[in-house]
Amino acid sequence: MIKSQNLSKSYLTEDVETTALNNVSIEIKEGEFVSIMGPSGCGKSTLLNIMGLLDNPTSGEYWFLDTEVSNLSERQRAQLRKGNIGFVFQSFNLIDELTVYENVELPLLYLGMPSEERKERVNAALDSMQILHRQNHFPQQLSGGQQQRVAIARAVVAGPKLILADEPTGNLDSTHGEEVMNLLTSLNEAGTTIIMVTHSPADAEYSHRIIHLFDGHVVTENVIGHKYDHTEVSV
Repeated sequence: MIKSQNLSKSYLTEDVETTALNNVSIEIKEGEFVSIMGPSGCGKSTLLNIMGLLDNPTSGEYWFLDTEVSNLSERQRAQLRKGNIGFVFQSFNLIDELTVYENVELPLLYLGMPSEERKERVNAALDSMQILHRQNHFPQQLSGGQQQRVAIARAVVAGPKLILADEPTGNLDSTHGEEVMNLLTSLNEAGTTIIMVTHSPADAEYSHRIIHLFDGHVVTENVIGHKYDHTEVSV
């Protein structure tokens, strides 16, 4: 599903060049649950943004769904994201002025989906996240765990092939964090590919494989589950 070859990303600010990613080559199969770990500033979020077609690399190749996408325009990236990629963020990124229902419906409006199909999909997504009873509430009326459930419902409502989660339990207590990880595991078991950036070793244990970054490099990969026949690799 995803493959990068010698992927690099640099930022130039005030005549200082910062390398966020340096020759990253990875492959992620459809149906995998992969965690990306490493210290702050090692390039985790930068890599996730490129995987999610929110940014382009400075050099190297990036393949998504058998398409080389590293040099696509923003319009082309947005078109490929639609219906294929869902995002879950640490800060939830819900729109305070919209109800729970309206927040989850938003991706379907962008897809131009008919109203009856939107209603069916939104209700199903909210029900699967056990938050349907809160559909008419606003985000600020919910707990952090409930807000993240809404955010996951929004991420999955269009039936994406890939979910990218950036510290999805970072603002949650341990109980709500465990609930979110169980929800992500259930989605993965149903066939959705999940890539998660996390600082939490406990959260990473839910995945099949952990990719460790340091200073923009992949340094090791560790297999957690038994679904894929990988061995630990030092790069």
